[in-house]
Amino acid sequence: MAQSDSILLDDVEVIASAHKSSVLSTAPVQYIGSADLLKFGVTDISDALHRLAGVNIRDYGGTGGMKTVSVRGLGSQHTGVSYDGILLSECQNGEIDLSRYALNNVGSVSLAIGDNDDIFIPARQAAYPAVLSIETLKTLPLDYRAHILAEIKTGSFGLFNPFVKYTQRYSDSFVASVSSEYTHADNNFPFTLKNISLITHEKRTHNKMDSYHGEMDLRWSINKLSNLWTKIYYYDNSRLLPGQVIYYTNISGQRLRDRNAFLQTFFTTRNNSGNLSLKVNAKVNWAASIYNDDVYPDGIKDASYWQREYYASASLLYTPIDHLALDYSLDYAYNNLNSSLATDTRPYRNTILQSFTAKYALSRFTAVARLLHSVYLNGEKEGEGSKDMRRLSPSFSLSYKLLQNRDLFVRASYKSIFRAPTFTESYYYLYGSRDLKPEITKQFNLGVTWRQSFSHRMDFEATLDAYINNVKDKIVAVPYNMFVWTHINVGKVLVQGVDASILASYHFDSRQTISLSGNYTYNKCENRTSKTSEYYLNQLAYMPVHSGSASLSYENPLVNLSIHGTGMTMRWVNNEHYNGNSLPGYIEAGLSVYKTIDIGGKLTLRGDILNIFNKQYNIIYMYPMPGRSFTMSATYSF
Repeated sequence: MAQSDSILLDDVEVIASAHKSSVLSTAPVQYIGSADLLKFGVTDISDALHRLAGVNIRDYGGTGGMKTVSVRGLGSQHTGVSYDGILLSECQNGEIDLSRYALNNVGSVSLAIGDNDDIFIPARQAAYPAVLSIETLKTLPLDYRAHILAEIKTGSFGLFNPFVKYTQRYSDSFVASVSSEYTHADNNFPFTLKNISLITHEKRTHNKMDSYHGEMDLRWSINKLSNLWTKIYYYDNSRLLPGQVIYYTNISGQRLRDRNAFLQTFFTTRNNSGNLSLKVNAKVNWAASIYNDDVYPDGIKDASYWQREYYASASLLYTPIDHLALDYSLDYAYNNLNSSLATDTRPYRNTILQSFTAKYALSRFTAVARLLHSVYLNGEKEGEGSKDMRRLSPSFSLSYKLLQNRDLFVRASYKSIFRAPTFTESYYYLYGSRDLKPEITKQFNLGVTWRQSFSHRMDFEATLDAYINNVKDKIVAVPYNMFVWTHINVGKVLVQGVDASILASYHFDSRQTISLSGNYTYNKCENRTSKTSEYYLNQLAYMPVHSGSASLSYENPLVNLSIHGTGMTMRWVNNEHYNGNSLPGYIEAGLSVYKTIDIGGKLTLRGDILNIFNKQYNIIYMYPMPGRSFTMSATYSF
């Protein structure tokens, strides 16, 4: 999570985003700031995540297609997603849909794997093997004028996306901002359908979406030592679901409306000497998923779900001496779920998390150790809840600077953590199991990082990390009979991989810079459940062995250019490996051009060509991705 540094100059608050560098961290941290999002031609959150090493995206295609993220082969339920400092909640299936978060108001995207140097965090963030953090734009005005940021974007397949944000300082201590966004897309893109030797040209239908989201942020500097920030958020998306591509038919009657509203607040304070800091977070979250299928064989199918969360966290940071920092964090969350199904049992869960963390840092050596205590108390209103769970989870990380005058580091980290079953895995009718144990994950990472300025013209950063993830008691679905499946703890997975990244820039002069950004991931994610099984040593479904991305940008006075590409090798559709059960690899390339003009305010004109070579590919089986398309946008701020 990108941190905010606050200072007071003549009683005027200034907030800036601190750049996070993986080079200086004891565990892998990757960061993309708003300037990099523009410079390297990033078009949406999914595209931003493709630029991070170790990340695998499941994308169902199109602007409104569901997009979930997993890190280093651990699955999407093992990746926490933080939005402006507090984790998003999804107690039903544990998967956060990232398609609902657009780039219009994003200030940075970062990914922390394991435990890194930032120890002043809620215990809940420490309960995940990896945390993806999305931070909104936080630039606050120093004057008392109204400031407007407005953007309009249009493009292929009916895309229409206006956005506006208003920010104003009302006093030395109080700033308010309101943002609103609407997105419409028909998503009726063409694709090629292959059935052995028969090749036909089809078009995606029943794929329209209309979404709206709005936010209000209120920031109050109570005094020089204390700050309060409150966010109100609402999201509403109505979309038609095209379903899987099935030969010789294109009929679908599926509709889904997602709604989400939350209120979250932060309070931070510190003592006069600065060695004792307190952070208190609280959140109320409500979400609804309204699904129906009006061409279901037995009539209209209705499967609607409502979930709620009440969450509070307190973190106390103490630095008794210059080189030592201690943190204690206590979190509590209450979740419940109900549905329109006749089999609904109204499950609920109380979660109590406590973490104690110590950080010791010298000029060349940094070490972090943490102990997390997790308690999950489960129940349901209409029956007996699943088993309660308690566990102690240790972790540590360290880095050492090899040369006194060079940013060349080695780092190592270990984290033991577990994932409690979701409500779907525990309670879903004829599918869930109340006897499930948590998945246990052990992470090992060893890496080397290097940052160097070769002259006043060239800057260079590189990281290389090797890792092993060992998962036992993995939750998998197995058939009880032909019609009934259930979840059990039988799975074991061994993940072995390498992540590499590079960031380099060369300044021809003060107005011309060429920059290169790239990453590569090797990820061998093997089924180690049973040596007698025919699936033993098989690569897990949808996990590519090789993946990566690269971007080349040229900033100059005339027009800024960016060429970028992402790709991956073949993937298996499920854990069975046979001919016809795989998705071929692909490379997708794009081009971005933009120009910023000062006309009393800042006007940025941008155009993007996506999938410039019109590559036909799928990320999810039978869910084709769009071919060549374009977007154009105009952004004005003053």
